[in-house]
Amino acid sequence: MADNNSVNNVFLQRPNDRMIIVQILVIIFLCINMLLILTFIKKESFHTSARYILFSVTLLSDSILLFVSDILVILTYYQFTIQVWLCIISTIFVLMYTFVTPVTLTAMTLECYVAICMPLRHGQLCSTHSTMYCILIIHVLSSGPCIIILSMFFASASLNFYKQSIICSVEAFTLYRWQDHVRSAVFQCYFLIMGTTIAYSYVQIMKVAKAASGDKKKLTHKGLKTVILHAFQLLLCLIQLWCPFIETAVLQIDLRLFIDVRYSNYIMFSIAPRCLSPLIYGLRDEHFFLFCNLLSCICSVMLYFYAFKQNSAVTCHFSGAVYTYV
Repeated sequence: MADNNSVNNVFLQRPNDRMIIVQILVIIFLCINMLLILTFIKKESFHTSARYILFSVTLLSDSILLFVSDILVILTYYQFTIQVWLCIISTIFVLMYTFVTPVTLTAMTLECYVAICMPLRHGQLCSTHSTMYCILIIHVLSSGPCIIILSMFFASASLNFYKQSIICSVEAFTLYRWQDHVRSAVFQCYFLIMGTTIAYSYVQIMKVAKAASGDKKKLTHKGLKTVILHAFQLLLCLIQLWCPFIETAVLQIDLRLFIDVRYSNYIMFSIAPRCLSPLIYGLRDEHFFLFCNLLSCICSVMLYFYAFKQNSAVTCHFSGAVYTYV
């Protein structure tokens, strides 16, 4: 408890530059994600593709996680306390959506594997109906660590603890050392399963790429690049699972070093992986990029007229064409 108070005091003594940087990054990535989610909603052809449906799940998951975790960061920074029951609800969102994105990335890699290595069965295995079941399975699997961690907490916490107000964090629900070990084992198990799945898919796609020719060869190479990007994004997400254990070890050495490490971890392994999904699909995918470009152009025109209410002409460049609005 003394360590927690010291950490919070250091947070209060730090300059506001770090908090401002975090807020700017979170706002930028949330705006980008909202634009892409709106793009997915408006374009009906995306609703029948498993790839785009799963992509929208990662966008929504990343947005929820960024929003909730950012609120917790602000509360911790300014030493606000909240009721335990409210902290439990926030922790459920943080724990579950921490895993939703990497599990969904693994599912997207499997979809890419089926499309390239099992093209005749792709329509059956990756139909819209099957994708809905897949999303349900993703959330069930992602809730596993949350259920385990909170079950250990409910079994060991006294009734008086629920009446308290605390500075909310996931670590607040780890009361004993053995709970850390269990959480570590669960995280490592997920890390191993998802990493093995990505590696297996990459190897199988590589085999098909070597035997392919012509247009199929181009398709398989594009699939390989996508799998590599998924693997990199998944690596960043999975490294985040190790951050609490690294921070716990650093806290025993030096308090200020702990603050620096926690800040760096939040930027690199919480915020950075959440910006890669828009880059992978929002910019690399031709259909998604074109429609997103048109939608952003229309939104900018609407904002222009609402902000200035002038009769000036506004010009948008989209897909080689020029659109002028008066």
